[in-house]
Amino acid sequence: MSLLPKNEIHKTIDKPRSFFIYGQTMSGKSFLAGKFPNPFFINTDGNAKQNPYPNFQLKNTRNLDGTAKDTVLEQLDKLMLEIQAMNGQPGYGYQTIIVDVIDDVCSLIEQAICWEAGKDTLVDIPYGKGYATFNSVLTSLVMELKSLPINVVYISRVKNKIDDNGDEHEVPSLKTKYYNIVNGNCDLVIHTQKIGNRYVRSITDKRKDYYASRIDDPKVLRILKAITGAIKPEPIKKDGK
Repeated sequence: MSLLPKNEIHKTIDKPRSFFIYGQTMSGKSFLAGKFPNPFFINTDGNAKQNPYPNFQLKNTRNLDGTAKDTVLEQLDKLMLEIQAMNGQPGYGYQTIIVDVIDDVCSLIEQAICWEAGKDTLVDIPYGKGYATFNSVLTSLVMELKSLPINVVYISRVKNKIDDNGDEHEVPSLKTKYYNIVNGNCDLVIHTQKIGNRYVRSITDKRKDYYASRIDDPKVLRILKAITGAIKPEPIKKDGK
């Protein structure tokens, strides 16, 4: 059987499936993510019992002698294998995977690598192997999630950044080199804010323009319609219709 596709134009997938949500604490990040269809949360913040949705709590543990016992490296590997093998089976019909929060996942991966190497930081691991291992683990996680035929949502905290004009803005707190790996595989970046009693959501970055008529999941469409800048008005056809 040939691996080459036929030399013909095919219809493209024209809907967002990967999302990056960032905002201050209590700005509605997890609440918004939970609105996506049939969500499963990969938690890191210790609030798993406060989350009404199916979830898994990531955590590194050590033996009494300080050596690594059970780390997120093994947990993520097993979790991804189970998601790929069991998703779609009765009782496991998840349509959205939510990483809450990606900042902590990166920190836990760093910690696990250091524990297994018996070092304090990645830089202490000789020949750059610490950073190489980290990049491999994070990239593999992002690519495996992207390959799933479901929605993927990454949640991040914020930090304040001053631009060239001296104005202060909220930006994702995830380290730039890690953000580039994650965001490079996302379709929409969503900023959440709580202003008084109002929850404000807006798009700060997007892969392309998205139109309501081309999004076939009504739940996702309903979410995006409530986010400023997510959906673009339908293009006007040449005949004016």
